[in-house]
Amino acid sequence: ALVLYATEERITLKYTREDNVVWGYTIHVENVCVEPSLLALYRSWNNAGRARLPALRGGQPFGRARGVEILVAIRDTGTFMDPRARQSWWLRR
Repeated sequence: ALVLYATEERITLKYTREDNVVWGYTIHVENVCVEPSLLALYRSWNNAGRARLPALRGGQPFGRARGVEILVAIRDTGTFMDPRARQSWWLRR
């Protein structure tokens, strides 16, 4: 998952290689402590012009919850989706 955006308490991940949320799944996670070395790498590459961005492998941690609740939003092709209806995400339209 490509890291499109990161701060100390939020991260946006994209499941394609494009640096946008136009195509593919994008995950927004808030109320987390983003892993410091990942955040530093994101900031460095972002400041260098975004020719490269960090990516995570499956199961790789990106941070820890700041409290008892995190916020997650999922987008597909720019549209926000209901995470409770994930079984319908892969239906052909």
